[in-house]
Amino acid sequence: MARDAVLEWLLEGDPAIRWQALRDLKEAGEHTLLRDQRRVAKEGWGVRLLELQNPDGRWASGIYTPKWTSTTYTMVLLRSLGLTPGHPQAMRACKVLLDTGFWRDGGINFYPRVYKRSETCISSMVLAVFCWFGMDDPRVDQLAEHVIAQQMPDGGWNCRAMPGYGSATHGSFHTTISALEALLEYERFRPASAPAAREAQARGREFLLLHRMFRSHRTGRVVKSEMTRFTFPPRWHYDVLRGLDHFQDVRAPRDERLKDAIGLVEQRRQPDGRWLLPSGYRGVTFFEMENVGEPSRWNTLRALRVRRWWENR
Repeated sequence: MARDAVLEWLLEGDPAIRWQALRDLKEAGEHTLLRDQRRVAKEGWGVRLLELQNPDGRWASGIYTPKWTSTTYTMVLLRSLGLTPGHPQAMRACKVLLDTGFWRDGGINFYPRVYKRSETCISSMVLAVFCWFGMDDPRVDQLAEHVIAQQMPDGGWNCRAMPGYGSATHGSFHTTISALEALLEYERFRPASAPAAREAQARGREFLLLHRMFRSHRTGRVVKSEMTRFTFPPRWHYDVLRGLDHFQDVRAPRDERLKDAIGLVEQRRQPDGRWLLPSGYRGVTFFEMENVGEPSRWNTLRALRVRRWWENR
């Protein structure tokens, strides 16, 4: 497929794919973008998820479990689809998550009977959701402060740094990417509070760069092979494409330490110019957006916008 044909293929996809392709690959005007983004709530994957919401604002009658149909993971997915900020069903779910999970330490703790402090990965994912949808509540600011405060000396974050849950001393790729995405959303949502969020992000990105996005900073070996597998939705997992997608989202300057990761993305490109979908993470889903082993619009969209950013740095 020629490049134009690949773009047309993306534009023929679900509204969630179409509006992001228009934004990231065609630089369409604001009116066109908003029109197509609004379709997410009316057609395709977005409306299918919205129709499955319980009357109490939850999905699958659960807050964090079952994975991947619970309220938390459905809202994470709706954010990825680009459901418009302020959507009433999303706001109802945001209130449920905040009222249920906000903990005395300023983070999110859905399991207070088990853990006596908040979990950073969950706090970060939920913060990103609140900020994307525009949850205007002072507890959201406290949540952002909590996430920033959990940053480790090496610049990363790790949900297992809490006592009784591993007491980790090294940042985790998984928690770090969730924290970076959350703080970027917070920076955009609360521009007046941006300096602290920006500084934390810079340190977090340096953590990923130090590891060349997927390698041990000590041995240079690949940390985990799953990081080289581009699954969508990623859920709470890190992979190289998800990491690079964050770098393109902030229009980060070119850095030679990204070359290995960029090269990996290029290696996965098929002769027809598209990227395939590998197997996902075990769990229950409401439906599958794409078929494993076949060309993936999600991966192709993300890879192309990463390439566009990299080539224009």
